Amino acid sequence: MRHRDRGADVREPTVVAADHATGDAVGHAADYFQTYSVVGLLAVLGVLFVAVAFGAGRLLRPVVPTPEKLLTYECGVDPVGEGWAHTQVRYYVYAFLYVIFAVDSIFLFPWATVFAAPGYGATTLVEMFVFLGFLAVGLLYAYKKGVLTWT
Repeated sequence: MRHRDRGADVREPTVVAADHATGDAVGHAADYFQTYSVVGLLAVLGVLFVAVAFGAGRLLRPVVPTPEKLLTYECGVDPVGEGWAHTQVRYYVYAFLYVIFAVDSIFLFPWATVFAAPGYGATTLVEMFVFLGFLAVGLLYAYKKGVLTWT
């Protein structure tokens, strides 16, 4: 707003409401919660979309049960014998160990970029050796338990 007696280039100062306890502007808190409300609204819309899709599928599908449809089905082969099959757990253990070390190795790349930043060298180096130490202890534990032997 401009005053006529002050001149054309002079404007009134803008008043921003502030919280007296923290000194922050009240507008920042409103912006903060507004961003979360947008995320919450998108989450609700996503859940609602999935619920409507499942509901429409349930209402529109044909329901004609026959004895053949109620049989156990596996790859087009008639079920013969028992439903129990023995699987080797060691394959899952190898896959689990791979996933653990692959995910942990992903943490090395951000560490390398932080390590290159000035002022973080010694601290990040120690932290990464602690991290790699935990990985080594886990690998040594798996080796001592005999998990890594292929039999």
